[in-house]
Amino acid sequence: MRKFGREFQVVDCRETAGLGLGGGLAQRATFAEAVKPDIIVLSMGPSPRHITKPVCEITYGLRETGFNVSVLVLGAGIGPPEELMDQVVGSAYSGISPEEEEQIARHKLAIIHVGNVPRHFIPKVKVFLRNVDIPAIVVCQAPVDLIDFAMGGVRTSKVEPDQPETKGIVLDVVTGVVRGQTCPQSKLDEIVGKVKYWFERIGGE
Repeated sequence: MRKFGREFQVVDCRETAGLGLGGGLAQRATFAEAVKPDIIVLSMGPSPRHITKPVCEITYGLRETGFNVSVLVLGAGIGPPEELMDQVVGSAYSGISPEEEEQIARHKLAIIHVGNVPRHFIPKVKVFLRNVDIPAIVVCQAPVDLIDFAMGGVRTSKVEPDQPETKGIVLDVVTGVVRGQTCPQSKLDEIVGKVKYWFERIGGE
């Protein structure tokens, strides 16, 4: 239990001990579940390129604002999705399990933290939202917008793909958040602002 300001939040951080290297929430295949399922933050997993530092800062910033936030570190979040295996050789492939989809679906809004290669992470976001009917905000390093996601088959709040391939929908994008680096206060403010805006519009309380 951790006190934020004048309010307490309870987070169950020990569903599993994790499968990979890392400590606390940074371990692969761990789920820290908030008592109230408002927001879930998806982390790709710990590695030199996918260190979860920005996720920890984003999570803390949202909790400090008053949101109940769960964190899911995916069991297979690193690398491009399997559908790109003919384009990438000698790399790990990412995916999502039915259990992880169920964990995401309990929540009202998802924050998906990805990296800096749009041709990899746009298909990944599509895989994560393919079977989960949830609105999401994508946080990444690369300068992309909703049109890029729509062109990849992902439903978005402003542009509908010619052939939608997801049940979930990307509401907004925050760019310029570098993996493994401290998240600038301006970016934390942008993330919190967009979460507040969309959370109210999807009927969050």
